[in-house]
Amino acid sequence: MGTGKRGKEKRINIKTVAYGRTAMILLGFLAQLVLLVVGYYLLSSYSIWFYGLFLLISAVALLNIYSTRGNPDMKLAWMFPIAIFPVFGSIVYVTIIMQPRSKVIYSRLQGLAKYTRQHVHPDREVWERLQEENPLMGRLGHYLWKCDNSPVYENTEVKYYPLGDGQFPDMVEALRQAEKYIFMEFFIVAEGHMWDAILEVLREKVRQGVEVRFLYDGTCALWYLPRNYPQTLEKEGIKCRMFSPVKFLFSPHFNNRDHRKVVVVDGKVAFTGGINLADEYINEKPRFGHWKDAGIRLAGDAVVRFTYMFLEMWNISEKKEDNYCAYERPEGILFPSDGYVIPYSVCPLGPERVGERVYLDVINTAHTYVHIMTPYLIPDHQMLTALTYAAGRGVEVIIIMPHIPDKKYAFVLAKTYYNQLLEAGVRICEYEPGFVHAKAFVSDGEKAVVGTVNLDYRSLYHHFECGVILYKNSQVAEVENDIQETLKKSLEMSVDDYKRQSLGDRILGKIMRIIAPMM
Repeated sequence: MGTGKRGKEKRINIKTVAYGRTAMILLGFLAQLVLLVVGYYLLSSYSIWFYGLFLLISAVALLNIYSTRGNPDMKLAWMFPIAIFPVFGSIVYVTIIMQPRSKVIYSRLQGLAKYTRQHVHPDREVWERLQEENPLMGRLGHYLWKCDNSPVYENTEVKYYPLGDGQFPDMVEALRQAEKYIFMEFFIVAEGHMWDAILEVLREKVRQGVEVRFLYDGTCALWYLPRNYPQTLEKEGIKCRMFSPVKFLFSPHFNNRDHRKVVVVDGKVAFTGGINLADEYINEKPRFGHWKDAGIRLAGDAVVRFTYMFLEMWNISEKKEDNYCAYERPEGILFPSDGYVIPYSVCPLGPERVGERVYLDVINTAHTYVHIMTPYLIPDHQMLTALTYAAGRGVEVIIIMPHIPDKKYAFVLAKTYYNQLLEAGVRICEYEPGFVHAKAFVSDGEKAVVGTVNLDYRSLYHHFECGVILYKNSQVAEVENDIQETLKKSLEMSVDDYKRQSLGDRILGKIMRIIAPMM
């Protein structure tokens, strides 16, 4: 039994190395070296033409990077490898950035968004009330409706979960109450206590005639589930799709993953947040000390946005149009007035960086404080400027990070930003008992954001994400209470802490910072 477990762990480690982004870069450099050596010996008589061809390709790639719209950090991160390693850098750029499949997916999503607009009906009176109470929040609501089909909602009951341990039983109970349909969308699904319990409920619901759709990210096939797992679930009556399966090492769509965590039951109840379907998320299986996560439950009008958010992702690869009318929210369910709720989605393929815009709005409009929980801290220049400027104008900015990281390289890279933030007056605290996976912002006792978006390039630029904005909702206080309780168990960092790092870690961090936007 022990040998089998060690064998499985060994296979997982091999796959982690084989598919790791750092390993991909190293393999690419090696491939370039081999290509140059082969080119020199086999094409020695044409070496000038051979070298000139790749210089031309590099020049075209650099011109394209310079002339396109985008984040300067991202541009610089691509220019550096192309200029230094013209062969490999150009090939990777063309493969990953100029990929036709992404354009096809984005075009399909744009078409599906038209169906969403027909079924997601914004209440103009609600938006006007928000606009009157707080013009800045009203403009944010206008932006999210215009760019993301995400209206402002009232008539929604909200419950915040400071741990996956608390969300899990409520989620199972909500699934048990399903009468018509269940939609589930997750980044990680791993066999164990949590998934087994949920799967048993899904099987029972299928037997009762409930429609069950399950969507998960294709990287699960590398580490957690068999590649044919969708077929296994389909045989049990569960409709299942794997988003963007990774078919080979240099898969062109490897970069854009479905990082969302969404559960929708009958259009009445929805869950989202940082909690995936694996035992560590509910502290059933310790991995990096205590797992500190956060989730949120919605009941009421705001659920409809998650219903159609799921349907958009589900139908990316479907040729037949879905019957959206069959999944409209039941009418006549009323909840006590409790502020405003704005669910939103993040698509990495279009021009708008909705996830970053929401976070920047919270930071830039804060008057007294902004408190943040995030597992990763790899901000771009715009985010870094917003955080330091907020601290500079007297806003209390606190960022809670893990003390026990899940990825050493990400932790080493995050620490390269510590000094600049600390010197600007930002407080950084590390959760001593373990790993913080929560993605939560709260400001001024009025506004909070809970969702799946990390403070790193992957979430802000490369992944499909989602979240919920709360304004003048009772659960804003619960998010702040959770942060205050987490701070009691956290170590506050100082400028001297960076100096106590090993020389190797500091060098590694500075090197990785160059390619951070591509990680």
